[in-house]
Amino acid sequence: MKIIFCCTGTKPEPWLAGLRSALPGAEVEVWQPGAPQADHAVVWAPPQQFFDEQTALKGIFNIGAGVDALLKLKLPPKATVVRLDDAGMSVQMAEYVCHAVIRHFREFDAYEADIRAGKWSYRKPLERSDFPVGVMGLGVLGARVAQSLAQFDFPVVGWSRSAKTLAGVRCFAGAERFSDFLSATRILVNLLPLTPETRDIMRLQTLSQLQSGGYVINVARGAHLVDEDLLSLLDKGHLAGATLDVFRTEPLPGEHPFWHNPKITITPHTSARTLRDQSIAQIAGKIRCLEAGQPIVGVVDPVRGY
Repeated sequence: MKIIFCCTGTKPEPWLAGLRSALPGAEVEVWQPGAPQADHAVVWAPPQQFFDEQTALKGIFNIGAGVDALLKLKLPPKATVVRLDDAGMSVQMAEYVCHAVIRHFREFDAYEADIRAGKWSYRKPLERSDFPVGVMGLGVLGARVAQSLAQFDFPVVGWSRSAKTLAGVRCFAGAERFSDFLSATRILVNLLPLTPETRDIMRLQTLSQLQSGGYVINVARGAHLVDEDLLSLLDKGHLAGATLDVFRTEPLPGEHPFWHNPKITITPHTSARTLRDQSIAQIAGKIRCLEAGQPIVGVVDPVRGY
């Protein structure tokens, strides 16, 4: 069995060593143009040339949860595309989102500004019941985030394409319930996959339906958010602020207004990083299953886009 590694911007040596250890007997190599045909590929942001040459692939393993960029390429027709379904990312995402929600709710950003200005001040405690959190996307990551938020006694609502049931979360499903979800939400968390249907989903029409004083947390993809519409609603006061980890162009251009808007907190696409050892163990397990003809989870439906 031959496995080929093609991950742009990733140091290959630790991955090769880990895959060789997890799959004894497998031939594991870094892709070079003209390389012999492989059975499986471990990829991140590969060039089209890679798939044009590697036409015999049975499995394509993406070392991240998002596959939108991968699906834009022309892939081998018989290959199964597989995404990481957790590999240590869900707990990181829950940490990030809970931190952002609590920082906003407890007004820690305002306290920080006061301290920097040399002011010793107090604010009246707020009521959690006035800050319902809505999570868009209830897959592995979204479900973990929603249930983690519920542990802090926030009212939590969730929205997904198909019906879901989660303890402590009031779930909405389908386009016909999207407006109901938005109107029940004050703090909006986006964890949707990026598809043609979800691109620009956070725009003036939808964000205006959030409760007054709303807050936006985007940890999915930058193309979900219309930047100008967010800035407009912040200027008008309908939205109180935002925490953004993903952007349409990354790194975020130096002239972008998000850098200098005091109502926006930005981080450099770091809400949930791929953990190498856990990812290797998951990928190796799935390769063994595919080779044995057994079913696996995390298989991507190219039609749905996730």
